[in-house]
Order: sequence, then C-alpha cells, then structure tokens
Amino acid sequence: LSCCYANCFLSRTYSAIPTELHSIVETLIKTTNSSLFQRRTVKELLWGYTDPILRGDVGFFLDYNNTYDGPFDVFTGKDDIANVGKIDKWKESNFWNDEYCDMLNGTDASSFPPFVNKKDPLFFFSSDICRSVSASYERTMNLKGIDVYRFSLHALTLASPEVNPDNKCFCSNMKTTKNCTLAGVLDISACQQGRPIYISLPHFLHGSPSLRTDVLGLNPHEEHHKTFLDVEPTSGFTLNFAKRIQVNMMYGPSKVITVLKKVKDYTLFPLVWLNETATLDDETAEMFKKELISRIQMLEIIQQVLLGVGIGVFLLCLLGFFIVRRSHNKKELA
Repeated sequence: LSCCYANCFLSRTYSAIPTELHSIVETLIKTTNSSLFQRRTVKELLWGYTDPILRGDVGFFLDYNNTYDGPFDVFTGKDDIANVGKIDKWKESNFWNDEYCDMLNGTDASSFPPFVNKKDPLFFFSSDICRSVSASYERTMNLKGIDVYRFSLHALTLASPEVNPDNKCFCSNMKTTKNCTLAGVLDISACQQGRPIYISLPHFLHGSPSLRTDVLGLNPHEEHHKTFLDVEPTSGFTLNFAKRIQVNMMYGPSKVITVLKKVKDYTLFPLVWLNETATLDDETAEMFKKELISRIQMLEIIQQVLLGVGIGVFLLCLLGFFIVRRSHNKKELA
C-alpha cells in the first residue's frame, strides 16, 4: 500500500522560514528533485522515512514510542467526591498565554465523578490538542446489558470566535484563520514545538464549507467522524468511546517557490485522520454487572421492600388507632 501526502518541509516553511528566504527553499527543492506531494508506503508514513530535504526521519508516530503525557496532578476525591479524577496540573500548561484557554477542566475522559447527570456537560482535557473540551448528552444506550449515557463532543468546540466567543484565545493567526472566521480547525503549533500542525474533526466535520471545497474527496458524516463517550452514570466510568481527530498542514502562496506559485490562498491539506476506540469486553461487562449493577438493583429491591414494610406498618398502626378510638367512643356512649 502507498499513499500521497503533502510535503512536510514546505509546510514548515510557512511557520519557520521568512518569505525573504524562500529562494533558499526553492534551491533545496530543485537540488533534491522534490515536489509538493510525495508517494510513500503506509509504513513509512506512520513510522518514518528519511526526507531528502530535511535529511532526517519524518513520520506521524516516529516520536511516540517510549513517551508519556505526564506529569499530571489529579484529585483523588478524598475530600470531595465531586472532584475525583479531575486534573489539577499538567506540565506547564500555558501554551495559549490566556487564563481562560489554559484552564484544565475535567478529567482525562477515562472516568468522571460518580452520579453523572445527563443535563450537565462533561468536561475533559486532551493532551493531544493541549486544551479542555466539553461533551453534551445525546441519548441513553444499552451496552452489553449496562445502561450508559452517550456524550458527544459539542459542535461549538471548534467553532469560530464569531459563533463561540470563548474560542477567541485559541485564534493566534489572523491571516491563516481569515480574521478568526475559520471554523473547525485548531492551530496547535504552540504546544507542538512550533510545528505547523492543525487539528480538526475528520473530513472537517463542523468546519467552514471552504475547508471542504478547497480539497477534493471530503465527505463528513456525523456518525462516522464524531468523538463520543459512553459513560455509566452511577460509577462515572467510560465504558466505550471513539476519539477521532484529523491532522492537517497548511500551505500558502509564494512568488518564489515554484510548486506554490499557483496556490492562491492559505489552504489546509488533510494528512491523516485517526480513530482511537475502546470498548468494554464481555468478561469485564459481566463482572461490572455482578459487582455494581446487581448490587444497586439489590439495594433498590431492599429499598422498595423496606418502603412497603414501612407503609404496611403505618397502615396497621393507623387501623389500630381507629379501632381503639372507636372502642373508646363506644364505652363513653355506654
């Protein structure tokens, strides 16, 4: 298998090399016989290949082996169960230089505080995009005999600041974002060592129409491309989820670089989209039902029985009261 994708070096040109030095880039492209697109195997694309211009290895997952996202400081819930699993600190977490955008809200999405209310949104922090997001209740589902609440990523998460003013601090470049009117894309170069990486939902779902017209072959579908969490409300555990993100890079016009002379405006090119999913296995589902669901059901049965017994005792006492009172009244009349 092989695939074509946009040249990583040219993308970096726009973020790291001033326009005045584009002639050097043009020389490098010509001497290495490079083009805007390259044909690479899937293995090379994912795990790395030697780029002729960069003279180094390039790959989507090249730097992910033996890595971790920490350190995290997380609340245990000892003092307040409503804070269990919530993130307090992560690295320096000041990538956006804004108090609001740098806030760490919620958990890591693997679990939430117990007794989830479907009326309230769930907040979680994603280190992949270095920001907190929220998910809203969609519907109640049955997962292997367990009732779960499905929460989906809110459509306003990547909306333009015109629609969602809270996203103003995520807009860092007026030119490439069309004066902060572009929706559906997040520039995460600030937390990716300056690499020109733009994150979106697959096929630019919930994005500006121009994103899809600039690139052929895109067809966003809500059910196939959205991010969702299936949460068991009593425990707060996420039992099934799908995290779907698309990695894009941006190109723009250049009067010097030949392969970019026909590019009229800044354009986002999708490189790859990822579907990270996990679900509860059958063995764990049975254990979960046995250890939690069945005991909750048992408590509900005991509660109903005790309530019935209490009502019965009350009715008997009430009946006894009326009998005694009636007997007392008869004695007084006699």
